[in-house]
Amino acid sequence: MEAIFTKVSSDWKRKPYFDYFYYTIKTKYNITHHLDITTFLSKIKRNDFKFYPSFLFVIMKAINQNEAFRMSFNEDGDLGIWNYVNPSYTIFHDDDKTFSDVWSYYKPDFREFYQEVTSDIEKYKDVKKIKAREGRPANFCPLSVLPWLSFESFSQDTYQESNLLFPIIRFGKYYERDGRHLIPVSVFVNHAVADGYHTSKLINDIEELGNTINGWM
Repeated sequence: MEAIFTKVSSDWKRKPYFDYFYYTIKTKYNITHHLDITTFLSKIKRNDFKFYPSFLFVIMKAINQNEAFRMSFNEDGDLGIWNYVNPSYTIFHDDDKTFSDVWSYYKPDFREFYQEVTSDIEKYKDVKKIKAREGRPANFCPLSVLPWLSFESFSQDTYQESNLLFPIIRFGKYYERDGRHLIPVSVFVNHAVADGYHTSKLINDIEELGNTINGWM
């Protein structure tokens, strides 16, 4: 699938908001929500699919149907929107407790995506460096998992300016409560591209895609 970057138009309606939150009051924020994955979890277990690549698909499908989370600057500094973004995710090395970043090509079909990600995890599982797979394309979304903890919230900070506009998504250990299975999902957002409405929609879309798994598996 060809990656296409389209610059925003001169009359882009969100430009005043983008300029305000990117240049005037540089704002980023986190939202953490516990999603109901009962239907999703039951279905993948019955079909012997691994949780991690399956849930990555749900997140990436939601990301790719929300324009606000496909925005970035190109190499010339132009602001625009990609037609899709690829997953850039972490794998854990249990022997020495380190992690590595791996990326895969996004596939809109679940089984193709699942095969792509599981093959890449197998290929790079023993590469012990931060960037296990080189050559990550410009259209990517960072994701990682904390499978040891069902956290209530998640926040992060850096000490260096970044022009990253893509969201950073973290999810934790799923758990059972009142007969339902829930999972904490945290979305780190650049306010310049997404307000609370956009991020709430993204989180709701992730949950809805999990609940409608029979329509895409």
